[in-house]
Amino acid sequence: MKTKHLNSDTVEREWFEVSAEGLILGRLATRIATVLRGKHKPTFSPHVDGGDFIVVTNADKFKLSGRKNTDKYYFVHTGYPGGGRKIKITEMMAKSPEKVIRRAVWGMLPKGRLGRRQIKKLKIYTGSAHPHEAQKPQPLPM
Repeated sequence: MKTKHLNSDTVEREWFEVSAEGLILGRLATRIATVLRGKHKPTFSPHVDGGDFIVVTNADKFKLSGRKNTDKYYFVHTGYPGGGRKIKITEMMAKSPEKVIRRAVWGMLPKGRLGRRQIKKLKIYTGSAHPHEAQKPQPLPM
């Protein structure tokens, strides 16, 4: 019996949909990162992009645990000398909650070409409507 290895030609992708309403950000991000990497499949290979697509709806309605509403900051840099800025997570959530979810998931994916390829399969929308009806998304596994 031979061991079958996954490669880019044999990957079968599915579409999953998850509503972020009422979910805690970190726990949501770990579930999303697991599916994007393909670790929920028995054919998982760490060097192959074997994950599935994920559509996140209601991205503006997730919750934070603990005192993150007051204590958590994001560091961004403009690229100029002395251009470092600290942004509160509440400001980022008010401006663009999609970036908060994307940044949380990106921290859990591998860095490099593989991770950049995997993060492109994540689609995030603030409302409950999205343009991916043709793919018939199904609920997230786990």
